[in-house]
Amino acid sequence: MAQHPYRRLRSAKPNLPEVGISEEGNIRSLHLGSATVQSSMNLDHPAELVLSYSRAMMGWLLFAEQTPRHITQIGLGGGSFARWIDAYLPDTRQTAVDINPQVISVARALFELPFEDGRFEIVEADGAQYIKIMRGSTDVVLVDGFDGEQIVDELVGEEFFRDCRRALSSDGIFVTNWWSGDKRYRMFVERLLDVFEGRVLELPAESHGNMAVMAFNTGPKEQNFDNLKKRAAKLNERYGLNFTRMLSDLKAANPNNGKQFYL
Repeated sequence: MAQHPYRRLRSAKPNLPEVGISEEGNIRSLHLGSATVQSSMNLDHPAELVLSYSRAMMGWLLFAEQTPRHITQIGLGGGSFARWIDAYLPDTRQTAVDINPQVISVARALFELPFEDGRFEIVEADGAQYIKIMRGSTDVVLVDGFDGEQIVDELVGEEFFRDCRRALSSDGIFVTNWWSGDKRYRMFVERLLDVFEGRVLELPAESHGNMAVMAFNTGPKEQNFDNLKKRAAKLNERYGLNFTRMLSDLKAANPNNGKQFYL
């Protein structure tokens, strides 16, 4: 398998991490300031969600009653979510917000992003500030904001969580990627529980200690495990992701009475 070493590209702004690119076989990856992989793309199947955390972050589909009209992504990275949503949720409009202009330019050049039109737009901005201008106008907020070493502080505060909740539609869902080994992890979860009034579920990724943490603006209409199992089977076929495993892991990781979640 051909492997091209990680190489750094000069950062556009001194206070932002350098963007790096590496390739191994048919997998191209984006890095921020270190050799840690932030985003990966299968060159043969660009829409595939290569990293397990990105697949876990689609677990919200188990609870979606209808296709979202609009999804906001905070953190573009290599555009994994943008490509997947474009391929599998073609009727959904999406906005990707990233603070780092070099990330945006590299993603546009090397990561086969969707065409930028009325269905997909990229905004160069601080996601924590941008979300403040939205009021009930997005159905899903996907947050994946690492600086190469840890989660960005501005994306784990109560103010940010409140702003995200205000940005969501009535049945909207907030989803974030956190590292369960971070000593602050439980504190982050407690803040989210407070802001979303206990309606929070934690979904462990298949590997590497990442957690996809979901918070619901209102309680999901479907919480019964038997019904969710049927829904998961249909989603498996439609999207090619293992929602059956996700549901099993959600059941193991979150309070429930054996029949449904406590949300």
